[in-house]
Amino acid sequence: MTNPQLTTWFKLFWMFLKVNLLSPSGPASIGLLYDEAAGKLMSEERFVEAVGFSNVLPGSEALKLAMFVGHAAAGVPGVLAALLGAILPPTVMMLVVAAILQYFQQEDWLQRFVGGMSPAVAALMVLVGWELFRAGTGKKIKMRALFIAALAALAFWLDVPAPMVLLGAGILGVLFFR
Repeated sequence: MTNPQLTTWFKLFWMFLKVNLLSPSGPASIGLLYDEAAGKLMSEERFVEAVGFSNVLPGSEALKLAMFVGHAAAGVPGVLAALLGAILPPTVMMLVVAAILQYFQQEDWLQRFVGGMSPAVAALMVLVGWELFRAGTGKKIKMRALFIAALAALAFWLDVPAPMVLLGAGILGVLFFR
């Protein structure tokens, strides 16, 4: 004799655990979630509504979808079960990576690895910026890109702390780029 609520909670937990182990991101997991949830835990129409709702609100799509599907299937306890399944894999992975990095943090090879990655990441960011600049068709977009590049170079040369750069970028974005 099994408790139907407990079975639903376990199904929610297992479904989101499995999906978050098999897919690396929220949008990629929608197809897997559709196969698992639509017609079994909720109607297809309700699932489509959940996907639309999760795209409208800010934040992680995977977590919003877990909350919506969990609530539709089993109320607040369903939300908790679905969230636990969705949060557990990335949390465990982050803890494992952090423990490994903590263990090896004083190793020379790791210092050289990070030192070698820094220019590569910087070059990747420059390439993305260049592609965005080239894609801008209007003069206004190109002027914005040049303005941002000039301010970024100025912040670099003046050694402005990163939090101040982010704060300034946010304020300028609100003021000039609405």
